[in-house]
Amino acid sequence: MSKNPFPKAPVRAVKAGRVKFGGGAPLALIAGPCVLENRAMAFDLAARLVALARKENIPLVFKASYDKANRTSGQAFRGPGLKVGLAILAAIKEKHGVPILVDVHQVSEVQPAAEVADILQLPAFLCRQTDLVVALGESGRVVNIKKGQFLAPWDIRHVIEKVVATGNRNILLTERGVSFGYNNLVADMRSLLIMRQFGYPVVFDATHSVQLPGGRAEGTGGDGQWAPYLSRAAVATGCDALFWETHRNPAEAKSDRDNALPLALLGPLWRQCRRLDELA
Repeated sequence: MSKNPFPKAPVRAVKAGRVKFGGGAPLALIAGPCVLENRAMAFDLAARLVALARKENIPLVFKASYDKANRTSGQAFRGPGLKVGLAILAAIKEKHGVPILVDVHQVSEVQPAAEVADILQLPAFLCRQTDLVVALGESGRVVNIKKGQFLAPWDIRHVIEKVVATGNRNILLTERGVSFGYNNLVADMRSLLIMRQFGYPVVFDATHSVQLPGGRAEGTGGDGQWAPYLSRAAVATGCDALFWETHRNPAEAKSDRDNALPLALLGPLWRQCRRLDELA
């Protein structure tokens, strides 16, 4: 048997608001819509997620995008934009006290996003953009590094080093599938264990892992029926948090409708995953 090139390291605890990742903490959940569609939709979904979190004792981070800059088509819905979107997220945070995660696509957006969000997310397609990586690190916020679909799990260390060089070690590492031929992704559970050995909490993004990039003529498709199975597999393998995009009616979602989990499914699925986490 070959020697393990990734020596084990203790997983440091990372806190975002009241939610703790790693360091022996229970399984956490990052959940919300792919994109903010309007204020009413966002407030309704946030209230329902917070109510579920209280009922099930879920360490919850609310996730939503103010602008989906990475679109297949120039005609695709992108969201309300930076100013309006951050105002909505700030109001949700004030009302419910829930930590906020938002993805950032440009260096100019980092500072205003950091004034609202507890976690700033480095998009998978941009994980090698050094200026953006450094700006996120310098924000002082927790940085969620989404491993690019084109990146080997051991190569995430280069991205980690860029953030750590800013003095920021509040880092999460997210697996969201790897390119498998054209218009397809595959989830490699080994990636969770490899990335975790760098010493930072690891998140499994179940709903993006079942995307079919460019799989519909006008945009990205997906096969959300597999997300619950992959979620359970990831928890059993070993991860510190799950990432679920959700919607009250995924068929009507303006982004990622094919892979978002129906809100009604989250409670039963979470209970299964929590039991697996306790066993693992």
